[in-house]
Amino acid sequence: MSNLLQTLRPRIKSFGESLYLLARNKLSLLALIVMILLILSAIFANVIIPYPQDIADASHIEDKLLPPSAEHWMGTDELGRDIFSRVVYGARVSLRSALGAVGLSLLIGVPLGAIAGSFGGWVDNVIMRLTDVFLSFPPLLLAIAMVAVLGSSLNNAVLAISLSWWPWYTRLIRGQAISVKERKFVQAAETIGTGKLKIIFRHIMPNCISPVIVQASMDIGGVILTVASLSFLGLGAQLPTPEWGLMISMGRTYFPDKWWYCIFPGVAIFITVLCFNLMGDAIREILDPKTRKK
Repeated sequence: MSNLLQTLRPRIKSFGESLYLLARNKLSLLALIVMILLILSAIFANVIIPYPQDIADASHIEDKLLPPSAEHWMGTDELGRDIFSRVVYGARVSLRSALGAVGLSLLIGVPLGAIAGSFGGWVDNVIMRLTDVFLSFPPLLLAIAMVAVLGSSLNNAVLAISLSWWPWYTRLIRGQAISVKERKFVQAAETIGTGKLKIIFRHIMPNCISPVIVQASMDIGGVILTVASLSFLGLGAQLPTPEWGLMISMGRTYFPDKWWYCIFPGVAIFITVLCFNLMGDAIREILDPKTRKK
C-alpha cells in the first residue's frame, strides 16, 4: 500500500498543480466550463433537445420562420423546425467531425514526423519534401479541391481536412524528434541493441507529445471552423444534417429579416472555437516547465 501511495503521490501533485494553473486564469476556467457543457450537450443531445424530430427532415409549415419565443428559444427555420434543437444537436456533429479530422491527422503526421526526425538522411528528405507539397497549398483550398474530387459529404470533408492538416504535425514532431534522439536515454537504448522502430515508438514519440497535444487542442477549433466553411459552401454536411455551417448557409437567404436563423448557429461556432483556443493556451501553460516553476 505504501509503495502504491509513493507511486501515486507525484501524479497527484502534478494534477493539483495543473488545476491550480488552470484555476488562476479565469478565462481558461470559463472556457473549460463551457467546453464541458458543450461536450455534455453533444453526448446527451437526444435527451436535452425539446423537439427530437426536428433534427431530421420534419416539416411544420404552420410554424415556419417564427422568432425566438418561450416555445422556440431560438426561433424556427423555413420548415418550422426548432433551431435550438438543431443547434444543440449540431454540437455533436461538429465535435465528432473535428475530433475525427484531428485524430486522423495525428495518426498520419506524428509517426511520419518521428520517423523523419529519427532516421534523418534520405528518409527525412522524402518525408519533408512530401509535406512541403501539401503545405504549399492553403489548407482550406486544398480541402475544397479534395472534396470536389471525392464528392460532397461530411465524411469526405473530414477526410479532406485530415489530408490537408497532417503536415503541420509532421513538421512539429520532426523538430522534437531531432532534439530527443540526441539525449542519453536514447543513446543508451541504441547501445544495448534496441531496434530503431522500437526506440522511435517507445522512447522518442512519448517524449515529443506535449507540443502536439497543445497544437491539437487548438486545432480542434480551427477544424470546426473549416468544417462549417465547407458545409456553408455545400461541400460538407448535406441536408437535413443539423450542421452549424449548413444552417448558416440556408439561413442567409432570409437574413437580416429573419436574423435568428443565421445568428444562433454563428454564435455557437464563435463560442466553440474561442473556448478551444483558450484551452489550447491553458494546456500550453500547464505543460510548460517554466510556467510550473513560477
